[in-house]
Amino acid sequence: MAQQNASVLFVCLGNICRSPSAEAVFKHKAKQRQLDLHIDSAGTMGYHTGCPPDERSQQVGEARGYDFSGLACRRVSAEDFEIFDYIVAMDHQNLENLKEACPAPLHHKLHLLMSFADLEEDIVPDPYYGGKKGFEYVLDLIEEASDGLISHIQGRS
Repeated sequence: MAQQNASVLFVCLGNICRSPSAEAVFKHKAKQRQLDLHIDSAGTMGYHTGCPPDERSQQVGEARGYDFSGLACRRVSAEDFEIFDYIVAMDHQNLENLKEACPAPLHHKLHLLMSFADLEEDIVPDPYYGGKKGFEYVLDLIEEASDGLISHIQGRS
């Protein structure tokens, strides 16, 4: 049975590349499956607060049909740990940062995105300083893991 009112927060360092891409991909996939989920993204640091996602992330994502309109960078807040059912980090360092900020009784909400994928890659690498291929690879990983996370939320895995 689908957890129709579940909420998911994707988290990377600056909320400029990986986590907004994950938000856009996951919104698209949830809509395709007619799931009513609250989906957002944030960064463990507030370097880009208020800015739209990186143009390279948008270009690569939009070429695959994902919508980035209305997305703006923000920092993880204390209330996010209360609000969201799944707080999904892109890599180990961001997961550790979340563990430090999250109240211990809520640590069960923290996950690595790639733990929902059946791939050898265990993190979504930061493409910020790389070229287009890095952004394409990030989307490949996010797409694969998003399918696994949706299955998990729907109780099928």
